[in-house]
Amino acid sequence: MGIVIARWGLAGFMVMSALALGSQAKAEEWKMEQGGIEPGKVVLGMRAGFAPLTQSLTNEFRSSTDVGSLVNFQAMYSLNKWLMAGMMLEWERHGVSTERPSIDLGHQDTVSVLPTVEVRPFKFGPVIPYANMSFGVNVNSFGESSEISGTTISPSNTFAWRLGWGADYMLTKQFALNTEMAYKRNDGHATIDGQRVNDWNASSFGFLFGAKLFF
Repeated sequence: MGIVIARWGLAGFMVMSALALGSQAKAEEWKMEQGGIEPGKVVLGMRAGFAPLTQSLTNEFRSSTDVGSLVNFQAMYSLNKWLMAGMMLEWERHGVSTERPSIDLGHQDTVSVLPTVEVRPFKFGPVIPYANMSFGVNVNSFGESSEISGTTISPSNTFAWRLGWGADYMLTKQFALNTEMAYKRNDGHATIDGQRVNDWNASSFGFLFGAKLFF
């Protein structure tokens, strides 16, 4: 009987030790560390999502703007363990219509060229939060619908300022899932059949989901 109790006691001790070691390993895996990137890394990202405007496109007439499609490519280089620099290329499209009466005007396309800096102050296990800021240019164009055939809408190109924050979840040392939110300023004017409309604001708030490669 004593031998059986001793065996069960030894087995219980081994199980408890294994659980304790597993918990310690898990804690080690998820511990916070300073710096979110290794120096000299090249990071390539591809994300897609959606972007509602932060306000009405214009107050010159009653307008309605669809939640837009959003695609973002980025190439970054780590200067040290917390700072990165590089470039973003972002495209978004918004359908535009008037209200009362409801007329489909067409869609506005924006291609943003964005030199970017990004900070990664720490990482928490496989999760690496970050924030980035970009300054560049928004190249705007408009595709008129058949409902306004003969009308020309020409939005101006504008100064772009983008502020984003997000997180990478490292699945391996070279591959991560990513999500990011960002505000982007795109405030300018438009010309409609030769008449200037000074209030034309396509600033938006974007939600991105995708993946990144680390080299």
